[in-house]
Amino acid sequence: MFRAFADALGQWNDKRFRRAIWFGLALSIALLFAMYAVVLFVVQLVTPATWSLPWIGEIGGLPTLLSLASIAVMLVLSVFLMVPVASAFTGLFLDDVADAVEAVHYPNLPQAPRAPFWPALVDSARYFGVLVGLNLIGMVVFVLSGGIGIVILWLINGYLLSREYFTMIALRRLPVAEAHALRKSNRFRLWMAGALMAVPLSVPLVNLVMPVIGAATFTHIYHRLRR
Repeated sequence: MFRAFADALGQWNDKRFRRAIWFGLALSIALLFAMYAVVLFVVQLVTPATWSLPWIGEIGGLPTLLSLASIAVMLVLSVFLMVPVASAFTGLFLDDVADAVEAVHYPNLPQAPRAPFWPALVDSARYFGVLVGLNLIGMVVFVLSGGIGIVILWLINGYLLSREYFTMIALRRLPVAEAHALRKSNRFRLWMAGALMAVPLSVPLVNLVMPVIGAATFTHIYHRLRR
């Protein structure tokens, strides 16, 4: 697991890695801004222009104040939402990253078929919904536990990330039944690899490159398990 991670990091300067990082970064920022726009719209919609308080009278500017506060809230939420956002776009650039890893480290393999764009997009959107829900629950646990719940959050995301990444990598070269059987027979090892990826995904800026490093890591893990 650690060797696969080190090999993935050693290739981070590959031009195909950089292209995937910039592509994922642009989409991630766009999605986070879209989510913030929705939050801002709801705040403006439900907040009255003035608020009347006893002995004080009417107070204005509340929508503006809450809009500014929502920026801080979204910055905090982005730490938790970066895992599902990153995963949502995994399927879109995973083939490029896996091809780059195989070209350097496994050059004798035949070219793997590429996943169709629209099915990959639909799968990513479905998985994104599941991850958002679980991460919002994990965020509540994190707050109520005084921060200890971050470990639970890493473990939850580690399992989900390992399941998604490894399955997509394996399905490039194996039938569905064999891919799932290989994952199940190595579920604990894969879970720990996913948790290793989930930790830096909760660190701002570092999390921008982790989806690509994660895809490369699971490509190495897949080939080593197949051996």
